[in-house]
Amino acid sequence: MDRRLLFDVAVGAVALGAWFLVYGIVRVSTRPSRPVPAPATPELGAEPPALVSLLVNRWSVTEDAVESTLLDLAARGHVELRQPGDDPMQTTLHLPPTPPDEGRLRPYERRVLDRVRGLAVNGVLPLTALTFRDPTQARAWNRRLRAQVVADARAAGLSRRRFGPAVTTLLVALAVVAAVGVGLAALHYGIWHGTEDNPGLAAGFITFAALATIAGVSPGERDTELGRQTAARWLGVRDWLRGHEQFNELPPASVAIWDRYLGYGAAVGATRLTSAVLDLGMGDRTLVWSSYGGTWHRVRVRYPRLLPRYGRTVPRLLLSAVISIAVGAFLLHVLGGAVDLPPATADRAERAVTLVVDGVVVLAVLVLASGVYTLVRGLTDLVTERSITGEVLWVQVWRTSAQGENEPARPWLHYLAVDDGTDERTTAWGLPSRWAESCHDGDTVTIRVRPWSRRVVGLSVIGHGRSRRLAESAVAEPDPMPPAG
Repeated sequence: MDRRLLFDVAVGAVALGAWFLVYGIVRVSTRPSRPVPAPATPELGAEPPALVSLLVNRWSVTEDAVESTLLDLAARGHVELRQPGDDPMQTTLHLPPTPPDEGRLRPYERRVLDRVRGLAVNGVLPLTALTFRDPTQARAWNRRLRAQVVADARAAGLSRRRFGPAVTTLLVALAVVAAVGVGLAALHYGIWHGTEDNPGLAAGFITFAALATIAGVSPGERDTELGRQTAARWLGVRDWLRGHEQFNELPPASVAIWDRYLGYGAAVGATRLTSAVLDLGMGDRTLVWSSYGGTWHRVRVRYPRLLPRYGRTVPRLLLSAVISIAVGAFLLHVLGGAVDLPPATADRAERAVTLVVDGVVVLAVLVLASGVYTLVRGLTDLVTERSITGEVLWVQVWRTSAQGENEPARPWLHYLAVDDGTDERTTAWGLPSRWAESCHDGDTVTIRVRPWSRRVVGLSVIGHGRSRRLAESAVAEPDPMPPAG
């Protein structure tokens, strides 16, 4: 290797390595501490469960923040949890006719309560129906809630940014130094090799932009002195709750007995059963809650994948049928169309050839029969179109087509699961992707379908659902900006 090139590479590597070394040291030195738990105590503090979850999870907002907030709202009378049977999964949420004063609710508590109210039908909502069906909506909703929890923790002096202004300024300044080093190395290389467009300036600028971007992305929260003391106290509450063996197996409806202890138990990870039942993440697409008809019920959805007719257009089905018929008829014509048993006097080679020919004949018959069946059913599909009105349960990408080397695959067919109220089971339809954005889970739609191919050939939205209103309000809502700290 050219010594000059080796020197230039070494200079650039040292400049970048020094910056990443400092960055690594800063990350390690700003990690949240592990507070030593205070003595076990049943005394609850003034912090809401979401903040407690942040503190006991080393200043990280987990799903426990949402679950514990919902339980705390129930303990304070904003919602009611009822378990009609022995199965905690049957728990339902009920909105009280006269809710308590909401003036003191924190933003993230109001967010959880608004979701319950937005999904409830006649004041009732199955607990497991709180899950999301749209991953984009789920991420946006949880991102805003996490930002609200962090903003509250910073305002209370319990948390601060891991990379404060001083640390960020230091890293950006060092990024300038590293960029100069890389730029000079590239400049030196360009001069010695006589390149027309010297890469020094571009290399330095790209290096600075990349390192400054890394420096500007906060890796999360860290502790404060008050936060460490508060976390230690709540870890003592956690130890006290874990000292009650039955507490770990309490269902969500037991909040009526345990009051706010159950919400704080979920915040500190002491309620295995309750936390397993509560879920505000992505739901199960094969078992979906529907409110079509005015009452909540679950619908089991099947998503066909293997049979090629599902979601196909009639022209494509007819084309494949004609090809199958032609191939089958040609093979039968060439082979004689009859299965012959090998004679008893035939040797082993003749028997093998005869058996292979017979197998091809059988295969040709099956291909021909499949083509005829597809042709008949495809033509029948055209005259048996029908309209269905129901509630959209699930919309998801099904099939995509490959694009260019640097372009993402483009969807051309979506799954569309609709509950028309006639059965507890349904099979998803194939929805052309150009209509996928026009409907949302919870919407009431009328679709024109072809039953055999399970393809949607017409769609009209006749009523917007609660999930759409919640999604639209979430999009319109600006992201909360936590105070600097």
